[in-house]
Amino acid sequence: MHSINILIPKDRLREKFGKDRFSLDYTRINPILGRSVQSVQQVGKARAQKLNKLGIKTIGDLITYYPRDYEDRNKEKKVSDLVNDDECAVILKVVSDISLNRPRSNLRIYKTLGVDDTGYVTLTWFNQDYVTEKILRDKTYVFFGKVKRAGIYVEMVNPIFEEVTSERKKTTGIQPVYPLTAGITQSYMRMIQRNALNLVIGKLTEILPEELRRRYSLAEINFSLENIHFPSSFEDKERARKRLVFEELLMLQLGLLQLKTKQTAVSGIKMEKRSLVDRFIEQLPFRLTNAQLRVYREIEEDMTSGEKQMNRLIQGDVGSGKTIVAALAILLTVLNGYQAVFMVPTEILAEQHYRSITPLLGNYGVKTALLTGSVSRKEKEKIKEGIRNNEYHLVIGTHALLEEDVEFARLGLVVTDEQHRFGVKQRAVLASKANPHILVMTATPIPRTLSLILYGDLDISVIDELPPDRKPVKTYAVDESMRARVYNFIRKMVQEGRQAYIICPLVEESDEIEAEAAMTMAKRLEEKDLKGLSIGLVHGKMKWKDKERVMSEFAKGNIQVLVSTTVVEVGVNVPNATIMVVENAERFGLAQLHQLRGRVGRGEHQSYCILFCQSKSEIALKRMEIMTKYNDGFKISEKDMELRGPGDIFGVRQHGLPEFKIANLYQDMEILKEVQRAAEDIIKNQKLSEKEDYRKLKEHLLVMFEDKLKEVALN
Repeated sequence: MHSINILIPKDRLREKFGKDRFSLDYTRINPILGRSVQSVQQVGKARAQKLNKLGIKTIGDLITYYPRDYEDRNKEKKVSDLVNDDECAVILKVVSDISLNRPRSNLRIYKTLGVDDTGYVTLTWFNQDYVTEKILRDKTYVFFGKVKRAGIYVEMVNPIFEEVTSERKKTTGIQPVYPLTAGITQSYMRMIQRNALNLVIGKLTEILPEELRRRYSLAEINFSLENIHFPSSFEDKERARKRLVFEELLMLQLGLLQLKTKQTAVSGIKMEKRSLVDRFIEQLPFRLTNAQLRVYREIEEDMTSGEKQMNRLIQGDVGSGKTIVAALAILLTVLNGYQAVFMVPTEILAEQHYRSITPLLGNYGVKTALLTGSVSRKEKEKIKEGIRNNEYHLVIGTHALLEEDVEFARLGLVVTDEQHRFGVKQRAVLASKANPHILVMTATPIPRTLSLILYGDLDISVIDELPPDRKPVKTYAVDESMRARVYNFIRKMVQEGRQAYIICPLVEESDEIEAEAAMTMAKRLEEKDLKGLSIGLVHGKMKWKDKERVMSEFAKGNIQVLVSTTVVEVGVNVPNATIMVVENAERFGLAQLHQLRGRVGRGEHQSYCILFCQSKSEIALKRMEIMTKYNDGFKISEKDMELRGPGDIFGVRQHGLPEFKIANLYQDMEILKEVQRAAEDIIKNQKLSEKEDYRKLKEHLLVMFEDKLKEVALN
């Protein structure tokens, strides 16, 4: 049986399983796989240390270190058929001696000329001294490499070659291409992969039951490992890949479902339905949407069943009204004699919730406390004592709620907002203070299929409807020629009493560069473009207290234009802010742009989002078109998945989706759907515990998730 290393997502699985890297104990699965990589032929101590940098310590690690690409060396062409950027083989007779040029001391350039019956190719190598002995004039060789062509001039740089008369090894077949580190070459990696596979192929035990492989057309494990590294055809490579992807996703999905089973086994606090909650809903100054009511009923069902502890995610677009649904759950908790906690990522957000929820629930006897880092020590102690004595029914706060001496008399509900800003471990700290129901809220809409992987241990509720009085934000993508008009528009809006955000470009390499860009822009606006208006500045390098102070001034209306980096993405509610300007919008993912746009359009006035796009690339323009066309976050997430560019996947940075060894959650969406069907069938029909064919899969799962699953009733 081979193993899979899963790189745990930063804020979900890593903290759930308590390890940075999820590496199997190979020796418990197959002793060969657990051997040191140094037991592979041609791997000495020095090379082993270099391989360790790639996470390769055992034979198991090595054979599951998969290629990132493949070279098709079977592709052969004549010189006249070569086009620029071709990667192929050419049979050429060498017609000149090798020349050497030394433009500088550490650079040696070797050149010769090759010919076939259709044209000439210049062959060039950099610092490869051995070619002078290996390449001889008037001999014929097969050269494989990348072609540069300009008119009739054709060149190959650093081609691989071998004599045409010999049995071809290097310039034929489909060759794997691996991610590397200094001191490890492609040819060396291929060689040791071959050596490792020779040790294990034929000795690996199949863990996927025959019925599962037949139903989903999955190849056998020994075939799959051989053909993912050294495929005899691209069809075989795809068959191998599908099987390995399926297994990798299945292990994760089964692990999450087992955790969910375990949580379901934990009985929850049984609450009683309260008619006062319905009266509260009737007396609200606005009508709840059908989606809000539906989600509240799902929460109520969880909390009043007594069968299990609630672990529910509310997924709702920006402005869909998640907070009021949380308030209903809090009211139900308090009316049943229990306390509730509402934990948010920033102090200003905590204060905002405190100001909005306190008057709503105050008439129903709910006494609320605000507990954040900036509360004075004396006040903090007083609040903590009140929490211990059950004087406070609801505590709203930040990480200060996680301090050890925060003790609850009767904790019944934990609500966390913007869950990816916290970790599972942090949420668990609160949960461990009792056995409360858990409600998690996120405003980043991601497709349901991905939610099932990311939040596989939670039940999911979706608020897929916006309040009827919420005006869509008018969104425009503009170029530099519109800048003066945009600034005039901001002046006009500010004169009418409105406020504006200006978001600086994302600079991933450095917080300092990003901060500098924001400071430069704020200064320019203050001195020139928006002179006379009060300009505020917030960036990631500021101390949080300074940040909170500026945001607070903006919320009070004392700052008219707030220049900011993306720190406002999860931020304060300023209904009076009606303009969102995003500089270099092409640098942001659609998820971030949608979140930023959600900062405006929160009041009665029409709001606007203006995206300055400097790029003319097709993908950038399509993304701008999506933003101007759609206001629905779920629709945007679907479009983003259709468009995705490498490294620019919807919400991936915020959520820390798992990085797999071979699976790609976007590219492999169809396989993921099959996996989810298979996993649900396995759990539903208790195949792990009742079917002998599933014994190996169960053992593998236990080794992989041992710390968390050994108590689960798999037997």
